[in-house]
Amino acid sequence: MSALQNFPRITPFLWFDSNAEEAVEFYLTVFKNSRRLDDLQNTDDTPGPAGSILTITFELDGQKFTALNGGPMFKFTEAISFTVRCDSQQEVDEYWSRLTADGGSEIQCGWLKDKFGLFWQIVPAQLPDLIKHPKAMQAMMRMKKFDIAELERAAQS
Repeated sequence: MSALQNFPRITPFLWFDSNAEEAVEFYLTVFKNSRRLDDLQNTDDTPGPAGSILTITFELDGQKFTALNGGPMFKFTEAISFTVRCDSQQEVDEYWSRLTADGGSEIQCGWLKDKFGLFWQIVPAQLPDLIKHPKAMQAMMRMKKFDIAELERAAQS
């Protein structure tokens, strides 16, 4: 049986230059219930050095991914991001600080870029309901990291 038969029909495939293994190890420390599943090593017939990692399959809190050491040709852009639903301000703060650490950067409206160039949205679960209120939408537009209490106050005013 093929390893792919155990994967969801649609799985994100992430292209890294040559640091896929470092990125995967980092993400495994950020997200609970995560694990490395498998890897594929380069052979004499593949572009990388024989024995080095070509791809790594891994799971972050139930979502399966594949990471590729594909070389410097392609970079991540804001056009693709991953949303992390947070059930508390503590979760927002934790994911935000861990994903912006060591070279990551804050963007706007809950978006950030991690040290590997991957884009994330760190979003409170109640955000869609809160921003139905115009003042909460305005408050959100001024934020980088979301402040749930401030969004709730704006929604009630």
